[in-house]
Amino acid sequence: MASDEVRLTGAGGVDLVVHHLGGDGPPVMLAHATGFHGRCWIPVAAVLARSFTVWAIDQRGHGASGRPADGRYDDWGMFAADLLAAVDAIGGAGWRAAGHSLGGGVSLLAEARRPGTFHAICCYEPVVMPPPEVLGTDRAAPGENSLAQLARKRRPTFPSRAAALDNYRSKPPFAAFDPQALACYVEYGFVDLPDGTVGLACARDDEAAVFEGAAISPTWGELPAVMAPVAVVSGSDLEDPVARFAPHVARHLPRGGFRRLDGLDHFGPMTAPGRVGELMAVALAGGPTPEPSTMAVTSPN
Repeated sequence: MASDEVRLTGAGGVDLVVHHLGGDGPPVMLAHATGFHGRCWIPVAAVLARSFTVWAIDQRGHGASGRPADGRYDDWGMFAADLLAAVDAIGGAGWRAAGHSLGGGVSLLAEARRPGTFHAICCYEPVVMPPPEVLGTDRAAPGENSLAQLARKRRPTFPSRAAALDNYRSKPPFAAFDPQALACYVEYGFVDLPDGTVGLACARDDEAAVFEGAAISPTWGELPAVMAPVAVVSGSDLEDPVARFAPHVARHLPRGGFRRLDGLDHFGPMTAPGRVGELMAVALAGGPTPEPSTMAVTSPN
C-alpha cells in the first residue's frame, strides 16, 4: 500500500490513523506506549524497514487519532480491537507486531483474541500484570495510580514546539532520548491551539485513564491463547516493576522467549532505537530467542 497513512474507524466508532514508516517487505504493526504516538517509532522503523513494510498506529486518544466519546480507557480490549481493525484496513499477509509498554500488552491481547493474526511478536516491557501468586518476591505492583497522578500534573501547553523541545531536553526521562526520537515525540505529540500555542495531543486525563486501566487489563489471563512466537524484551532497570514482570510474561506464553538488554530502562526504544530495532528485526524474522525453560526470573534484591 503506497499511502503514507491510513484512516479508519476503530472500536466504538473512534477515528484512527496508521502511519506508513517505510520498507516493502512483510508488514509489521508497531504499537506505542501510553502518552506517546506512532511516529515515535520512526528511528526504530529505519532499522525494521530494511526487512519489513513498517506501519505504526496512533492509538485512541494519542497522536492524530480520535478519542472515545465517553472518555473511557479502562477496557484495554478496545485498544486490541483497534489494532485488529488497522490490520484489516491495510490488508496483506504475513503480519508481525511489535509493541512498547501499553503497545506490547495490546499486541498480545489482539493476538490472543484473534489467533493467527501475527506470525511473530516482539514486546519491549509489555504492560501485563501477573497475579500475586505468580510474582512471589516481585509482587510489588508498578504504581499505576502514581503514574496517573504524574500524568495529570504534566504541563499541558507550551508557546511552541521548539519551546517544548528545549524543555524536554533537560528533563528525565526525555533528556536521555535519542535526539531524533525526542524530535519526533515533540513534532507529532503536540497539536496547534487557536491562540498560537501548542498542547499535548494525548490529554493529561486521557493518559492518566490509560494508566489506571492497566491494573484491570485482562491480558495475563489470555496469554495462553497466544500461539505466535513472542520475544519479550526488557531493560535492566529492576527498580521498574514492569521490567521485573517481563520474564514472568514470557514464561506464561506458549512460545515465549525473554531477553534483557543491559544499560536500558523502560524507554529503551526511545533511548536506543538502533539497538532495540536490530533485536526486533531478528525476532520478527523468526530469529532465535531463549526458551522459557532457560530463563531466570531476576529478583530486585
